[in-house]
Amino acid sequence: MNIITKTTLALALAAGTALAAPEVGQPAPAFTLTDSNGQSHNLADFKGKFVVLEWLNHGCPFVKKHYDSNNMQKLQKEYTGKDVVWLSIVSSAPGKQGHMSPAETNQAKEEKGSAATAVLLDEDGTVGQLYGAKVTPELYVINPEGNLIYAGAIDDTKSVDPADVEGATNYVKRALDEALAGQPVSTPKTEPYGCSVKYN
Repeated sequence: MNIITKTTLALALAAGTALAAPEVGQPAPAFTLTDSNGQSHNLADFKGKFVVLEWLNHGCPFVKKHYDSNNMQKLQKEYTGKDVVWLSIVSSAPGKQGHMSPAETNQAKEEKGSAATAVLLDEDGTVGQLYGAKVTPELYVINPEGNLIYAGAIDDTKSVDPADVEGATNYVKRALDEALAGQPVSTPKTEPYGCSVKYN
């Protein structure tokens, strides 16, 4: 990579939105991240399985809505029980809301009752920028062939009230149910809502 390309990439990363987000129907960008237990995970390791990526920040009231209502944990349990890999990703930079040490991450995972396969730490925001993740929660679903089949909001109700979970249309659940049944995803892309991802 020459100096000009490196500079362009650095400026794009700094701008946050300058890097193009992956397109639904296209291959999901490859990445490797370390989880809160120090184990490395490469997206390619999960080829042949459905994978959910959930951008996470426990300090965000929109995230709290889905964890305090047990909505996120129920989804995690239901679909990991169907052999779906669920990866929560924390892209909060050190010193920013939502950033936690590995030990703090594990404590929060236990206290919240998260059933995610792993919580991945993306302190420098590289993977968040790669996916164009703008808010928390923001979710992506990847099919066994490695293609992105859903990107966007968890549901259609943009509020911080846990009571609003009931009666909302859960886009992630619908996408997974359709895909697991061998059907095309009827709503493959939605506008995510939540707190901005706390990049550097």
